[in-house]
Amino acid sequence: MAEMSIKKQRPKNLDLTSIRLPLPGKVSILHRVSGAGIFLMLPLLLWIFQASVTSPESFEAFKAVASHPLAKLILAGLIWAYMHHFCAGIRFLLLDVHVGVELQSARQSAAVVLAVSLVLTAVLWGVLLW
Repeated sequence: MAEMSIKKQRPKNLDLTSIRLPLPGKVSILHRVSGAGIFLMLPLLLWIFQASVTSPESFEAFKAVASHPLAKLILAGLIWAYMHHFCAGIRFLLLDVHVGVELQSARQSAAVVLAVSLVLTAVLWGVLLW
């Protein structure tokens, strides 16, 4: 019983700027951030879609707004968020079935997720927005 009352003194680092995450940790955080971004932007995306299909005039208005560089940047960010969330989701599903859980393969799969999501974003952005 005496052993249970002794607390271990563990070092605590509360300075978030000094924490250096490995690549799989960064991919995990980006997966959560991209999911939250997609969720929060969903009402706007649905409104834009609804507005673009109601009439030819509203579609032309949508095209005019979407041709603005700031709108293209926002849409590119949303495309990246979806692509990253999709690719990282597949990675996490594979990790759940114990595929690629070793340290080296986990690091490689995290790098692949980042690379593939950026390439897919560039391709889709070029096809859809440019």
